[in-house]
Amino acid sequence: MKNSRLLGLLVLVGLLLLPRLAQAYVGPGAGFAFVTSFFLLLSTLLLVLLAMITWPVRLLWRLIRRRRAPGVPRVRRVVILGLDGLDPQRLSRLMEQGRLPSFSRLAQMGGFGPLATTCPAISPVAWSTFATGADPSHHGIFDFLAPSRKVYRPRLSSTELLPPRRALRLGPLSLPLSRPRLRLLRRSVTFWSILARHGVPCHVLRVPITFPPERFDGTLLSAMCVPDLLGTQGSFTYFTSDEEEGERIGGRVIRVQIEQDRVVSRLPGPPNPLRRDGRTLDLTLHARLQREQGRVRLRIGGERVTLRLGRFSDWVALRFRAFPGFVLHGICRFRLASLEPFRLYVTPINLDPRRPSLPISHPFVLSVFLGKLLGPFATLGLAEDTWALNEGVLDEQGFLDQLKLHETERERMFFAMLRRTRRGMLACVFDGTDRVQHMFLRAPTDSPHADAVDRVYERADGLLGKLLAQVDFVDPRNLLLVLSDHGFAPFERGVNLNTWLVRQGYMALEPGRERVGQQLEGVDWSRTRAYALGLSGIYLNLAGREARGVVTREQADPLLLELKQRLERLEDPDGPGGEDGPIRRVLVTRGIYRGPFLDDAPDLIVGYSRGYRASWDTARGTAGEQVVEPNQRHWGGDHCIDPELVPGVLLSSRPLRFEGASIADVAPTVLDLFGVQAPEQMTGSSLAEVRS
Repeated sequence: MKNSRLLGLLVLVGLLLLPRLAQAYVGPGAGFAFVTSFFLLLSTLLLVLLAMITWPVRLLWRLIRRRRAPGVPRVRRVVILGLDGLDPQRLSRLMEQGRLPSFSRLAQMGGFGPLATTCPAISPVAWSTFATGADPSHHGIFDFLAPSRKVYRPRLSSTELLPPRRALRLGPLSLPLSRPRLRLLRRSVTFWSILARHGVPCHVLRVPITFPPERFDGTLLSAMCVPDLLGTQGSFTYFTSDEEEGERIGGRVIRVQIEQDRVVSRLPGPPNPLRRDGRTLDLTLHARLQREQGRVRLRIGGERVTLRLGRFSDWVALRFRAFPGFVLHGICRFRLASLEPFRLYVTPINLDPRRPSLPISHPFVLSVFLGKLLGPFATLGLAEDTWALNEGVLDEQGFLDQLKLHETERERMFFAMLRRTRRGMLACVFDGTDRVQHMFLRAPTDSPHADAVDRVYERADGLLGKLLAQVDFVDPRNLLLVLSDHGFAPFERGVNLNTWLVRQGYMALEPGRERVGQQLEGVDWSRTRAYALGLSGIYLNLAGREARGVVTREQADPLLLELKQRLERLEDPDGPGGEDGPIRRVLVTRGIYRGPFLDDAPDLIVGYSRGYRASWDTARGTAGEQVVEPNQRHWGGDHCIDPELVPGVLLSSRPLRFEGASIADVAPTVLDLFGVQAPEQMTGSSLAEVRS
């Protein structure tokens, strides 16, 4: 973005919006506390004024220190279209059937092939490798979750916040006097920050594992791990008059009474960030049922909305007043599922991009600019509510409608930034292909949505067609890369690693315990040699690394070999059979990686066979009753298996070296084409061997 435009945006945020900055601690799955303070508000305003005053000096300094590319650029503009989870086998089949003309056209222009994913084949790992051109041992992300070694509790692997060191207590109030420290835990340098240092304009939209947003001489809108306003990774609210409705995972169930066709309840908001007791900020919800018209008149927080059966509302702005002058702004959509009984679904309360309570973009005002330009949009890292579908709060049609709404928002955002990228690099990731495959890969053939996966591929083809129509990629100065981070496989049966570890004597329980509780609760660490957490593998209870480790360094290698051999022989008598058991192979992490952040990795990475995955209990650090159990959730497709079985996809508008291509190669390829040398920490290599 041009400096004059940036200055204008800074003036806008300083004089018109006056947003209240907030910071957060992100816990695993749910756990996040907003901290809003006079210090942060004052510092924001001072920074705006300082930016205005020092802008000429800063511009001159950037021009002086900007490096020239050592090589001659072969491109002027690179557009990277990320389609999360796009599978090469399905893509090839649909192309052969003539259903994806735009993909076929692009493949003929430059080429098409599988793109090796990371080990483990997990989205935050793969997209971190895409961003840095480095393997996980060089960027430190190995899973969604990582163990906190000192307390044996899971934490988000990508984001950390340390609370303010000082706070002023006034009765029930607690006012922070120092800045909380929110930081991205992904290490290594991104290729767009390298390009920016060499004067190449870069714009990054919704690439996973970019929260909190990094500072560089470009623009970035964060994605995966951006929380909702409650501080979770996405918690829905479900109002129901059906007394037989039970609790739901992933959200809150609020039971209501219908009196004279009226419902009065409260929508829970975030904890008050200025109170020590954590009291939530709630809004009163009034609903008037109009049965004959099949609709509900809704009033909440000064907003009035008409809801019709089976349809999503537009985004509704919500304002939660923490204290006079301090407001947390959110947005949500409502969907009326039924009138009798009354069932109302409320999406997770997203941060309002026009008044974000957290930094979700760089510069901070980018989300404000996009929100004012295009209207409110989903900011939650995992915006499609898969848990609502898992729990029956959303039906299949509702989930697909929600996904299309998000696709439309992302597409408008993408093309708006494309028009502003005449030179440099634009990268944008679309999530719909991933979410639909997670939820519909095993859809029955007689289901009305049996073709949902094929249809989301066709919509991706339509998006690609619009892009090809707007930019002349035959021109060698323009390059288009379309890629995915991994492919997909069915998820039919889950492996409870902690159950296996207990039964085989590698994990011990406290006296009186029959099974591992939530987040590894009830484990006797003095007698435990190994434990499992997350989707990727097993950790040793290593002395000197874990708080109560018992495995010595001398014992570690023999124990790892023993675990590897026994896991690879695991059988599933009730499974589908075949040459492989549930586990295709187990990799000793130190045997495949050598980077500086290897200690953050699981000691063993489990490569599951097709049809299997770590169980839901294993992911949360607990244990099920059976070692292998059927997956009965709607979430029936996955990719957290042996990476050789789920490669991603790469298509290009110009010839590249496709054979043996890996997602780690994308970053050095883009640098090479702009004439910039890749740094030593990049483990990938350029695919741009064929020169046009």
